[in-house]
Amino acid sequence: MADDDRTGTKTRTGLRRVARARQRRRWAVAGVAVLVCLVLLVSYLASRSDPEPGDEQAGGAGAAPGGGARSVAQPAIDGRTGDAGPAMPGLRPRQRPPLPDPTPATSAPAVPSTPSAPADAPLLSVTQAEMPAEVDLTAVGTRDWVHWGPRGGNSTVRKRAGSGEITDAGGAGTRVGWDGNQEYVRWSDGSSQRSTDGSSNGVYTCGAGNGFTLAVAGSGAPRTVQVYGGTWMARGRLEARLSTGGPARTVSLEDPYTARSAQFTVRFTAPKTARLLLTWTVDKVFTTHCGNVGLQAVALR
Repeated sequence: MADDDRTGTKTRTGLRRVARARQRRRWAVAGVAVLVCLVLLVSYLASRSDPEPGDEQAGGAGAAPGGGARSVAQPAIDGRTGDAGPAMPGLRPRQRPPLPDPTPATSAPAVPSTPSAPADAPLLSVTQAEMPAEVDLTAVGTRDWVHWGPRGGNSTVRKRAGSGEITDAGGAGTRVGWDGNQEYVRWSDGSSQRSTDGSSNGVYTCGAGNGFTLAVAGSGAPRTVQVYGGTWMARGRLEARLSTGGPARTVSLEDPYTARSAQFTVRFTAPKTARLLLTWTVDKVFTTHCGNVGLQAVALR
């Protein structure tokens, strides 16, 4: 009887061992199956990271690879529609609309050599710069100077004991006095008004083709003339020529948005019997309301 009990116990123990072994095998098979599924899933997801051929077309004209939105070009924030752009009425005098940074030149242009002119040959050149906020006519006009508009469109102040070489030759259009220039002129050797700490007066004339005509006498020596003028919603054209003939020199000043002032420097040499002839006229207007050129002063040294 005891032998039978021992035999039964061994049999039950063996059966439990076999059952546990089978369960471990099932767990191992299940684990392998899960691992295989994970590998397959990762491979599938990796294969979908790149677009399938035709995905972009299937998404329509606005679709982009990878689900990102295709960027749409936006208009410039300053609202410009062309080279000059629309008018900016909010600008004040001496302000300019923003401009793009200039592209640096890759190399300096070659300067052509020109033969030297004879020492007694007439010379003429014109350059342009922004007018200083304040100009001392006594300092820049050591020979002569004229200031326009202190008491209306037909009034002037001249240099006391000046050379008288600057002549106002008239010009087309009606002159109007103006006392709102952003730049000031001052002097300490005036005739009708001996001195001033600063005058914003000037004169202007409206409409294309109208302007001012000036003349400066030659002396046989090099002379420098400073012309202080401006525009309001117009393009002005300064032409300089010698009464003895030869090519003219011209420069333009333009601002379609607001007022703008400039200092024109004219250098010339002409005999005593000749004159420098200057015309400062409205070349184009950008408004129907009195686009004009203005004149504050002329100085000679």
